[in-house]
Amino acid sequence: MKALFIGGTGIISTQISRLLVSLGWNLTLLNRGNRSYTVPGANQMIADINDEAEVSKLIENEHYDVVADFICFTPEQAQRDIRLFKGKTDQFIFISSASAYQKPLSSPVITESTPLSNPYWQYSRNKIAIEEMLMKEYRENGFPITIVRPSHTYSRRSLPLSIHGNKGEWQVLKRMLEGKKVLVPGDGTSLWAVMSSRDFAPAFVGLMGNIHAIGQAVQITSEEMLTWNQIMATVAHALGVEYKPCFVPSTLISACSKYDFVGALIGDKANSVIFDNSKIHSLVPTYTQSLRFDQAAQDSVQYFLSHPEKQVEDPEFDHFCDQVVAIMEEAEKKVAAL
Repeated sequence: MKALFIGGTGIISTQISRLLVSLGWNLTLLNRGNRSYTVPGANQMIADINDEAEVSKLIENEHYDVVADFICFTPEQAQRDIRLFKGKTDQFIFISSASAYQKPLSSPVITESTPLSNPYWQYSRNKIAIEEMLMKEYRENGFPITIVRPSHTYSRRSLPLSIHGNKGEWQVLKRMLEGKKVLVPGDGTSLWAVMSSRDFAPAFVGLMGNIHAIGQAVQITSEEMLTWNQIMATVAHALGVEYKPCFVPSTLISACSKYDFVGALIGDKANSVIFDNSKIHSLVPTYTQSLRFDQAAQDSVQYFLSHPEKQVEDPEFDHFCDQVVAIMEEAEKKVAAL
């Protein structure tokens, strides 16, 4: 089987790429070659997918069983993919997002038939627009689309945290190590689904070349439901420190103009959700989730601690956290004095 991945070395796609190679797929990764890590056994096509003329020439004599675009974020990019790969593949997989589901929720139980609507996050609205465009192309012209909706997926190179700054997760871990409070939306009791890319990969691969997945939207999410308190406390435990939360109303922290938390919180993480994964189990009967979050978190934390290049400090975000903690502690004192 022959596959082309646009991207292929990200949080989700790296593990999928490695699994495909181990299964004997002929896999080509189309990217700019800027990442320091590669996928042994995969072919590499060095190009910028946005250079449509160059990519069109590179794939002129190629045909793929599956093409998957892991870096398609706008309707214009989706239109480009349709032009490039119409007639060039038996299946085109678009990676959408579970954040596309309606906000506010009418029901906490999410299935693929839950309406798509997110007025709080442009990222999600773009994913919705792309889904609609690709499904229209499938209905009218037979473009062989499969839509995959991940929720919060992480790898050993990343960690699912409630709130972090623009430079990544390390500053939150550093605050924990220093005994500082970390910001947690609400009271930390909203339910969330975090999934290791090692569990995501076999479910995704089971959809590849699967004729029953053509024309379908499928969510692949964790079936282990955790509160944000449990998630953050698990990370603290992996670090060997005490979990010290500073609870902040999501609407309050989203009012901050320095960071854009509206989409990520009000449009996503602040909502309690329970995903019904019946569809992926029906399409991929052999798929089972094998990793608990506490197991995977230990591995991710050790990766951060043993790789200095991941320890990118963010003094501006640290100062922001200190300010928010001080405001919340002062508010508690004032309320207690009433």
